[in-house]
Amino acid sequence: MASVILDGRKLTDMNAFHRECELAFGLPDFYGRNISALIDCLSGVRDDDGMSRFVLAPDEVLDIELNDASIVSHEAPAVLAALEDTVDEVNLRYGEQGKTPPLRLVLL
Repeated sequence: MASVILDGRKLTDMNAFHRECELAFGLPDFYGRNISALIDCLSGVRDDDGMSRFVLAPDEVLDIELNDASIVSHEAPAVLAALEDTVDEVNLRYGEQGKTPPLRLVLL
């Protein structure tokens, strides 16, 4: 099973969130640093489209582990909401195609 770890102590605002996502997910240099761009990049985790460093098998799930989630929830709730919305939207896109959702958010 694939996994990626986001350090909640570093997710202090949306700029930090996008910077950490770029690094953790291996997003391309032209990543737009907004939620729509993040959703688009992560929507291809099973396509080998070069939009992230992950290429999942058809039913494989990428665990996104958010360490210190309580800190993010308290100090930067908009960041946590953005991450939750991203996971929900990517999974919805897959679900609408009858495919297994590829992302699982794990709050630690």
